[in-house]
Amino acid sequence: MKPTVALVRSESHYDGVYKALELIEDEIREDLKGKRKILVKPNFVSTKRQLAATHVDAVRAVLDMISKYYSGKIVIGEGPAVSSLMTGLKNFGYLDLQKEYDVEFVDLNEDDYVELEGYDSQLKPLKLRMSKTLVESDYRISVALPKTHDCVIATLSIKNVVVGGLVKGEKGKIHQGYRAINLNIAKLARYVMPHLGVIDGFVGMEGRGPVSGDPVDLRVAAASFYPVSLDAVMCKIMGFNPMDIGYLYYLDKWGIGVANLEKIEILGEPIEGLVRKFKPHPRYQEMLNWK
Repeated sequence: MKPTVALVRSESHYDGVYKALELIEDEIREDLKGKRKILVKPNFVSTKRQLAATHVDAVRAVLDMISKYYSGKIVIGEGPAVSSLMTGLKNFGYLDLQKEYDVEFVDLNEDDYVELEGYDSQLKPLKLRMSKTLVESDYRISVALPKTHDCVIATLSIKNVVVGGLVKGEKGKIHQGYRAINLNIAKLARYVMPHLGVIDGFVGMEGRGPVSGDPVDLRVAAASFYPVSLDAVMCKIMGFNPMDIGYLYYLDKWGIGVANLEKIEILGEPIEGLVRKFKPHPRYQEMLNWK
């Protein structure tokens, strides 16, 4: 059976995400049965620039959907690259979600951790500390946005969880050269892979992402239980070959997911009508040296 990706046109951060989730709503209802603790992981690589961070309305759409079928505890967990989680929650309007949905906020930077193994610049073993809350959550939902990146070409649902889940002081350690960082993301993803990936592409970022790039009026949203396939589809929409993204290549090669677009089924809008070629980061050609 082919992995499926729900793909829709979007009229707002909320509209697109909710419509994408509606296309897989029956599967979401079944998937949530018996779950004890859900962790929703937005992206706050910046706690000050909204363009670089997951919009609160995208998360609100996710919460509205899952709350129809789940009444247990929901944690919103993130480990910002700089500053504190609280700064991002205040700046981006997330604190209202506590009153609306009774969610709990967890700063993954300050969390207890488990030690996982990655690679250093010589591809020798390197210990990396990952948030224990993230690893032990029995249902992880990544709510990301499509952005170019200064080390791995594109950052989407998988990288959002992997890098954001590393505790304070660890995020920089995965940056061990282009090959090693892609291997690290792929290897760590095996422990914290989202069970449901959501991408709010109402507005994306091109050029000097993941923080300082320029806005792209993309108006697309996507969701899937197959994050590798989800990210591959969005890479194609951004104008990139998914197999040029090192961590997607490795996850596909290792059989952990499917990045080959010919083996992915699209629910909703065809990819071809949504492609909007993103301007890559200026170091794009260098990044291909992971191969």
